Amino acid sequence: MVNQSVLNRVLLVEDSSSTALVYRSYLEGDYNVTVAHTGSEALQAIAERAFDLLLLDVRLPDISGLEILQKVREYDAAIPVILMTAHGSVDVAVDAMRFGATDFLTKPFDRARLQVTLKNALKGRRLSEIVDQYEKTCVRDRFHRMVGASLPMQSVYRIIESAAGSRATVFITGESGTGKELCAEAIHAESNRADKPYVALNCAAIPRDLLESEIFGHIKGAFTGAASAREGAAARAAGGTLFLDEIGEMPMDLQSKLLRFVQSGTFQPVGSSKEIKVDVRFICATNRDPLEEVSQGRFREDLYYRLHVIPIPMPPLRERSRDCLLIAGTMLQEFSADEGKQFSAFSPAVESLFLRYRWPGNVRELGNVIRNVVVLNDAELVEPSMLPAPFAEDERGFDLTNLTGIANLAFDKGEPATDASVQKNQEVALDATTTAERAIPEVLPASDTTAVSNPAEHVVANQAAIRPLWLEEKLIIERAIERCGGNVPRAAAFLEISASTIYRKKQQWEKLVV
Repeated sequence: MVNQSVLNRVLLVEDSSSTALVYRSYLEGDYNVTVAHTGSEALQAIAERAFDLLLLDVRLPDISGLEILQKVREYDAAIPVILMTAHGSVDVAVDAMRFGATDFLTKPFDRARLQVTLKNALKGRRLSEIVDQYEKTCVRDRFHRMVGASLPMQSVYRIIESAAGSRATVFITGESGTGKELCAEAIHAESNRADKPYVALNCAAIPRDLLESEIFGHIKGAFTGAASAREGAAARAAGGTLFLDEIGEMPMDLQSKLLRFVQSGTFQPVGSSKEIKVDVRFICATNRDPLEEVSQGRFREDLYYRLHVIPIPMPPLRERSRDCLLIAGTMLQEFSADEGKQFSAFSPAVESLFLRYRWPGNVRELGNVIRNVVVLNDAELVEPSMLPAPFAEDERGFDLTNLTGIANLAFDKGEPATDASVQKNQEVALDATTTAERAIPEVLPASDTTAVSNPAEHVVANQAAIRPLWLEEKLIIERAIERCGGNVPRAAAFLEISASTIYRKKQQWEKLVV
């Protein structure tokens, strides 16, 4: 006989005694199940003992399941909570995600579906606990100016330490805002060149005609405007480190000159016939796929192999576990001090939002959000209401930060979410009335009986009711903007187009109307 004390403890909150009996029978033998029929009973049970998982009905006779979920999340952000309801809808699923639900079940469901859902939820928590424990005992949460305790960042730290003492060229890749420049600074600081110059040059920020002069310098009269000789980044970095950021933006003709510099350590200033030899450690970075750039003929293959000796891929923020909270906390303290504000921490609801958000702009976007909150508000805790778009919600409480999660929750039939399911839910979220309005054809008033007495005239009237495509598109977009309270970026997110597309179309409509 299985020892009940070693089984996972599940609190089943269901107001219907018969339904609770059925669900309990599904779980008995595999879980230690406690049943509560009201919200008050559930809260009392939670206060008296610890549970490994909550199986929670949304509609209870005294307290909403969503309210219970909120109370639980205030003191325990990790416990898996699975919501159940016979009234499944996108709105309920969105609220569940907003308050931190782990999963969402629509009644009725069978034993197999319930068992799979619980196993997945508990497995996810165990993995999180293992990672958290490892990060607490075996990792660093800071490395020079870099902040992060996740496993991907530990790998970055180790590569930096191993490569820092070498003269080998380092090639850093990663999305914009992942901290490539901080990585380059850490490599220089760890190297035996730390007391020598560190020169950083952004190839994308300098006009192409001036980039060669910025790197190699020029002599007086080398070109129009060269009133005096100027030392380039290569000469200034002598004995130290030269960091070339966004190297994929470098013109092909300049790439050949850089290749010679990397190979020989010598270069010629623009307009000079004299060669200068320097000892420089090269670090390069790009937010593009370097091999793809080579295959497309935009980056020299020989230069790629010269530079791509020690690759360091910088992980995006969405792959860095709870690093976003660690970085956000550091930024909050720094920005609060700068602005003279009293912020000290984030509420559990905000932490949950940050952990679920994808952060397409990575650390740079996170810093933008934190700065916005600090400048426009003043309190001890950061609350969800203080967050800017895309965390802000419209009047119906629709949370734009996890549309993919909604696809899994609201229409979950046991299969993984697909692009089609996400698109379906985004379309549903626009409101069923929008679809209905588009589907109903315009007809003549019922009182106008003479207008439809002649079938030919009726056909002509129906054809006249067909509007041009641009006008139908205009009505759809204007309706979406109206439902989003005039917020164009939010409407664009629902319509799956960019905000710039809407602005461009509005300019076109003005010309057509005129």
